[in-house]
Amino acid sequence: MTFLFNLLVLAILVVTLYVWVQLPWYAVLVLVVVFAVWMALSRRGRQAASVTGVGVSTLRQRLGSSSVVVIGIAGVVGVLVALLAMGEGYSETLRKTGSDDTAIVLRGGSASEVSSVLTRDSILVIEQEPGIAHDKQGKPIASGEIVVAANLPVKRGAPGDEGSVQVRGVDDQAWALRPNVKIIAGRAFKPGMRELVVGQGAQRQFVGLEPGHEVKLGTQTWSVVGVFASGDAYDSEIWGDAGVVAETYRRGSSRTSVFAKLTDAKAMDAFKAALTGDPRLQVDVDTTLNYFSKQSEGMSKVMRIMGITVGSIMAIGAIFGALNTMFAAVAARAREIATLRAIGFRGVPVVVAVMLETMLLALLGGLVGGLLAWLIFNGWTASTLATGSTGQLAFTFKVTPELLWEGLKWALAIGFVGGLFPAVRAARLPVTTALREL
Repeated sequence: MTFLFNLLVLAILVVTLYVWVQLPWYAVLVLVVVFAVWMALSRRGRQAASVTGVGVSTLRQRLGSSSVVVIGIAGVVGVLVALLAMGEGYSETLRKTGSDDTAIVLRGGSASEVSSVLTRDSILVIEQEPGIAHDKQGKPIASGEIVVAANLPVKRGAPGDEGSVQVRGVDDQAWALRPNVKIIAGRAFKPGMRELVVGQGAQRQFVGLEPGHEVKLGTQTWSVVGVFASGDAYDSEIWGDAGVVAETYRRGSSRTSVFAKLTDAKAMDAFKAALTGDPRLQVDVDTTLNYFSKQSEGMSKVMRIMGITVGSIMAIGAIFGALNTMFAAVAARAREIATLRAIGFRGVPVVVAVMLETMLLALLGGLVGGLLAWLIFNGWTASTLATGSTGQLAFTFKVTPELLWEGLKWALAIGFVGGLFPAVRAARLPVTTALREL
């Protein structure tokens, strides 16, 4: 019978945890309100409140053991939120790079700009298709661009350490396509010249990218003439004239992609249909919002899996810490619990009281861990090799309210597991046996 009972408790635990992780915040709020009403209006609820009050009042006497639970859970939540914030920051940087009214055209079957090649004839056809917006001079707002890689010395690295940076050759319409890109130091490059403007993210990562300095790209020496800020993935790039970049890297008149500003987001379907239906072309067309969002999916999943894996390993340790602490607390209060049972308190109030005490400690640990993650990591800058590109992508950790809520749910789940078995033991402990325990 004991085995079957433990098996039932384990099944209830698994189901409860599964339901718990699916609950949104407002459903949890409803549960809290219902539970509070039960404690206020029912006899067993009031008994549970009384027993909980006694247990909480003794926490000062068990400060050391209680701190183990709080610190352990705080560590789990802090690490989990920090790792998930890394993935969130990476994804948001790429999501902010695109929009619904800007299209990217690649060679058919290309997964990214790096693997795409478009001929000059194809680019001329693309720029004449309907749906593209035109400037005041009647010129289509489209830019045939080329993406290549360059190795530059990294800041704060050992002598000889180099990193990969993405160099983008752009046409003069690139600025109209991306109005968020602003020159913040120096000036824009002159067409036809070996001049570069660098993103502020690239400038933070690599040596020698200040205006007035010279860098070697390919076999040529280039002058850095300006720094730009965009607040997205372009911050990690270096820009130059597309024709000069293509000549330096022996790409001729070909380009890797065409970016086009559409008349509005609704023009995308017609624009895509015109390009894919043109027998002169074999291209893939998408909005830049979809394109860059897809580029973030793989890395974001890896970061999330890594965060959950590390968090789960740490959570196991925190659960054992909570179990040890609460079993010790139940053993120390065995006589007290037995006395309550003897004078009419049922098992449910005892279970609820022990669980509430553990959940309170878990909530405190979750709040501490979330606060530390927000204070330390929110806005922290990091970089990694971006999917579908040739260079490092600089991004900032993003500790969002959703991640903090997820961390709190993990904390309360750990508290629930850590308190359930001690609570059940307290409720099932025979009164006569408990009264004889020290």
